[in-house]
Amino acid sequence: MRLVLDIQGLMKLQWIIRGLAAIGLALGAVLLFGAPDDPAYRASVERWRQNYEASLKSDDGWLTVSGLFWLHEGDNRFGSDALNDMVLPAGAPAQAGSFVFHNGKTVVHANPGVKFTLNGKPVESAELLPDLPSERLHLGDLTLFVHASGERFGIRLKDKNSKLRKEFTGLHWFPVDEQYRMTARFVAYDPPKQAEIQNILGDFDKMPIVGYAAFTLNGKEYHLEAVPDAPGTVEFVFRDLTSGKETYPAARFLDTDVPKNGTVLLDFNKAYNPPCAYNPYTTCPIPTPQNRLRVAVQAGEKMYNHGQAQ
Repeated sequence: MRLVLDIQGLMKLQWIIRGLAAIGLALGAVLLFGAPDDPAYRASVERWRQNYEASLKSDDGWLTVSGLFWLHEGDNRFGSDALNDMVLPAGAPAQAGSFVFHNGKTVVHANPGVKFTLNGKPVESAELLPDLPSERLHLGDLTLFVHASGERFGIRLKDKNSKLRKEFTGLHWFPVDEQYRMTARFVAYDPPKQAEIQNILGDFDKMPIVGYAAFTLNGKEYHLEAVPDAPGTVEFVFRDLTSGKETYPAARFLDTDVPKNGTVLLDFNKAYNPPCAYNPYTTCPIPTPQNRLRVAVQAGEKMYNHGQAQ
């Protein structure tokens, strides 16, 4: 009788050990491959991607940029006439006016009979500051404003009826993968590090780098430096081993909330192409040496080239 009880006890012990082993294997799988698929998270990323594409295609989106004209000292005439310094699309006045550029300042003068608006009010002459939403001239479906690229200044043209916008075929993305969503340690620079960051045209813009995020991918730690973006956010401009193969060669962007308590949430499923991926009239920054990752980040937006996503 005692022998039978001992055998039964041994069997129960074996069942307990097997149960613990199974739990251990399940936990190991979670650690190795990530948490089980979260449909709510996946849906939130898909909504974000849809909203991003909608903003790109909007009346004021990057697809409407249809010209970039560098200013030279003195008068810069503009209009639809082919002999202007800046040729506007057909339908605009043949001789719309001129931008007078002198010592880094730009003043617009409208020709008689041409009606511009600035902040919703008619204007005949005004000094324009670069890259401010309040400093945009409107002429029908066209918008013109001063853009600074390093030490150069130009006039950027936006057209609601641009060819790029009409021929846009949509974005392509990697499947949502939860292993690319992670909480990173954030190390702030106090004070922020001032840097000259080169853009795709070779110009250098002075920008503050506020710190770096340290994160682990495939068992190795990587660092990404952040620059200020819209209020309450920072931006990471990075390149990785997918660049030029599966993703846009120059860089991709990743926006996050301002880091808090020494951490920042990085979600590479929301990494997206800079405007230069779609539009030749834009001037995007390229990554600092620190932000060139020797790892393939197969998450976020894929390459877009000549109207065809790949």
